[in-house]
Order: sequence, then C-alpha cells, then structure tokens
Amino acid sequence: MKLKLHALSGAIALLTIACFWSSTALVELFGTHAQIAQVKTAILYGMALLIPAMATAGATGAALGKGWRLPEVAAKSRRMKLIAANGLLVLLPSAVFLALRANAGQFDTLFYFVQALELLAGATNITLLTLNLRAGLALRRRRAG
Repeated sequence: MKLKLHALSGAIALLTIACFWSSTALVELFGTHAQIAQVKTAILYGMALLIPAMATAGATGAALGKGWRLPEVAAKSRRMKLIAANGLLVLLPSAVFLALRANAGQFDTLFYFVQALELLAGATNITLLTLNLRAGLALRRRRAG
C-alpha cells in the first residue's frame, strides 16, 4: 500500500510540475497578459494538489527507504531534499509573487526575471523527480527480482 501511495503521489507531483512549467512556457510565448495572469492564478490554486503530493511522496519514500543501505536510496533521499528546498524557497514564493504581479498588470523586468528563475527551478525539479522515478523503478525491479 505504501509503495502504491508513493508511486501515485510522486507521479502526481511530477505531472503537476510539468503541467505548471509547460503552461507557463506556452502562455509566455503565445498568450496575452490576461492569459498569463490566469495561468499564474491557476498555478497558485494547483499548489493545493502539488504540496500534499510532494509531502506524501517524501514521507512514503522515507518510510520505504528506511533500513536500505543502497547508494540509489541515498541518492533519491538527497534529491528529494533538493526538490523540497527548491520548491519551498524558490518555486512557491515565485508563484505567489508572479500571480500577484500578473494580476496587477505589472509585467516589468522584475516579473520576467522571477519568471525565468521559476522556469529554471521548475525544470530542475522536473529533472530531479524524473531521476527519482527512474531510480524507484529500478529499485522496484531489484526488489521483485
């Protein structure tokens, strides 16, 4: 049960961040300021899905990895700490800032600087979560084999 919950919550987290990232990139390239504000607001609401998914993935992953002395498990744990720090220190504050600025119609240099930072941090988390997914699948095969 814990394994299925871990896989599901990790998949939800990865897909949610990928959706945030791609919708941001697309609306920035092809959308109006009003559409950008809508996407930024939707991302804030999406945090209600992402944050519990990330917390669940982290907690179940820690529980599943307890007692394992494999380098893959240690690497997943290190990556999860980076993902969490990036999310709490960069992505969440950026999402709030960008939504407030977009809804106020303030599309200035600071907005686009923070937007670029958010896209970079989001791409980093997508990469790290994908690496954790691959490692988890390898551990699952190892456990089954």
